[in-house]
Amino acid sequence: MPESRIVVRLETPSDRESVRRVLLGAYGQYENTLSRELWENYIEEIEAAAAGKGAATKARFVAELDGAIVGSVFLFESSETAYGYAGISTPIIRLLAVVKAARGQGVATELIRACAELAHAGGAESLHLHTSDRNESAVRLYERLGFERAFECDRQYGDILAKSYRLQLNETELLRS
Repeated sequence: MPESRIVVRLETPSDRESVRRVLLGAYGQYENTLSRELWENYIEEIEAAAAGKGAATKARFVAELDGAIVGSVFLFESSETAYGYAGISTPIIRLLAVVKAARGQGVATELIRACAELAHAGGAESLHLHTSDRNESAVRLYERLGFERAFECDRQYGDILAKSYRLQLNETELLRS
């Protein structure tokens, strides 16, 4: 049987519905762990982002596995463009998502690598992201890839602590492999 190959590319407008399905499928796991209000706000934000509404991205990547879109990620210039608040002036990853059936196959790593390469090529020294303790497997991945906690950039949303992580682009093995 031939080995699957992951292809990461920039999203096109015709990919938007596939990206929407990937995002809703991946983030649907949080529906029963968030308050109804937070969940409804989150879904609205995801739907708007998938449709290309709201904050302007630096890049929107999709990952294909065997020709099907199985992952996506959005890269923003800063916390101002990603979240609407100042504080992080380097690129930020948001809404990294991989469908359940494709998890564990390196899709998220390749999406992060694409963001790191673009950020580094643009002169950035670091790349940020936020996640919570609800996403243990993602935290393990980020730490394995060399992300370190950036406590000073944490954000509180209701009862959820959005933990900030930073990857030093000049030091990461991610850009050497």
